[in-house]
Amino acid sequence: MCGICGEIRFDGAVPSVIAVSTMADVLAPRGPDATGVVVRGNVGLGHRRLRILDLSDKSQQPMVDSDLGLSLVFNGCIYNFRELKSELEVRGYTFFSDGDTEVILKAWHAWGEECVSRFHGMFAFVIHERDTGRVVMARDRFGIKPLYTAEISGALRFASSLPAIVKAGGVDTSIDVVALHNYMTFHAVVPPPRTILNGVRKLAPATIRVYERDGTFKDRRYWDPPYRRRPRDAAVTREEWQEQLLGALRLAVKRRTVADVPVGVLLSGGVDSSLIVGLLAEAGQQGLKTFSVGFEEAHGEKGDEFVYSDIIAGHFETDHHKIFVPSADLMSALPGTIAAMSEPMVSYDNVGFYLLAKEVSKHVKVVQSGQGADEVFGGYHWYQPLASSNDVVADYAKAFRDRSHEVLRTQLANSWLADHDASGTLLDLHLRREGADTPVDQALRLDSNVMLVDDPVKRVDNMTMAWGLEARVPFLDHELVELAACIPPEHKLRDDGKGILKDVARQVVPSAVIDREKGYFPVPQLKHISGPYLEMIRDALRSQKARERGFFQGEYLENLLDDPSDHITPLRGSELWQVGLLEMWLQGQGV
Repeated sequence: MCGICGEIRFDGAVPSVIAVSTMADVLAPRGPDATGVVVRGNVGLGHRRLRILDLSDKSQQPMVDSDLGLSLVFNGCIYNFRELKSELEVRGYTFFSDGDTEVILKAWHAWGEECVSRFHGMFAFVIHERDTGRVVMARDRFGIKPLYTAEISGALRFASSLPAIVKAGGVDTSIDVVALHNYMTFHAVVPPPRTILNGVRKLAPATIRVYERDGTFKDRRYWDPPYRRRPRDAAVTREEWQEQLLGALRLAVKRRTVADVPVGVLLSGGVDSSLIVGLLAEAGQQGLKTFSVGFEEAHGEKGDEFVYSDIIAGHFETDHHKIFVPSADLMSALPGTIAAMSEPMVSYDNVGFYLLAKEVSKHVKVVQSGQGADEVFGGYHWYQPLASSNDVVADYAKAFRDRSHEVLRTQLANSWLADHDASGTLLDLHLRREGADTPVDQALRLDSNVMLVDDPVKRVDNMTMAWGLEARVPFLDHELVELAACIPPEHKLRDDGKGILKDVARQVVPSAVIDREKGYFPVPQLKHISGPYLEMIRDALRSQKARERGFFQGEYLENLLDDPSDHITPLRGSELWQVGLLEMWLQGQGV
């Protein structure tokens, strides 16, 4: 719902209002409705507001509660804030506003670090305690809302986007070689705490961090659900799992209707977004606005799935909006799309979400979207083979990695190659840790808690918030995910994946959108690169900046440029788009 930023001084100096204001200005698209900067003691806080709850100025941020000695900036939405407010009122707290922001302040005062476990929602917030000088940072369980940090001389800066921090200056913008290894291995995913820049880090999801006045800090992970079978569930039948899941989905979708403005749906025509529409209709929502986007065909590959979104829109009689993007419009939108990225992201559907959000923001301020269902319910093709895996790390890597460390040796210049298989080490660390019963459970946990965060979740946040549009993701309701983690993998792997979810969907939506080949957000022009798209990337990779950087071996680059369609990653991505996008993004940041 907003953009947040700030500077925390540990050296006795006064926070820079100029730096905080500069960061807030970069974040303006995230919060076009209001702005504010507050400096208290060693902390300066900045905020850009998108009015969703309590549309009055009473919920203006930065929010200061002088009686409690607390100041706050917050981005996101606490869906159960009214219930928490009632609890706090019983404890004697009084409120001057009607939104969720003040509830966070009072909840911190009442429950301390445990408050985050009570929050149902998506959030990144920073609280300053006047009397102790401590600063508290927290991020929601799935990192739906971003929070970047950078150490500068005697201080720490934070913001909702990496470009905002870079714009304020004083940041080490050299390239992190381990992050580069991750980027080239995991189709641009760079897990926390790293980013592509050495000087900028990001707070991990489900983490609360407390800074003392001297700059020392401690992190605590407050949520880490087990992916294990509970003894009490041994006799639960397939039908009983369906009943539990349908109830959890209904609640997750209902929670995300909390707003003082209308809530729409991004409707791709797939089972996930269709189910959201169906559940909202089932709950009696009238005049629901739905939105779909499509592109021109390229190289014989279709660029839209309107036939399926039309089925859902017609069946539930939604107020449906189809947005068709001609190739010329796609090309002109790419610079804005790249500029909206907090980190370089190669998925083709970035530009789709960017253009869709541009049009949707003219009609509503909030939408629900279907991200997360594949990671939570086993929708991707690599889960099926893992059911019989004897080496989860090797088998996951074979299906998921864009390239091995050995192949990367032939593509990256020696000076940019990490001295070990950093990405393989990361997979080993996450996949083999305790708490998951089977290889499928291990992969689902990794994808839901790591890969999801810095790919589809970040993508949707960046592209929607570029137009002041808030996207909510009911499939990442943490209670829903906790339930899904307990469901035996065989129920998820049925029907080519997401079997249990499809079972539930058949009770709600037409079967035509369920019993079909899995679709993706198609943008064929960026997979089969030619014409002006090829020239744009060629210019970036042959620019003076790119030559000075020298990320890639010359022979590899020339092979990519000579025949882009011959270099497609295992997950159907363009290698040329991957390397070109990185260079274009860095140049856009002035790096």
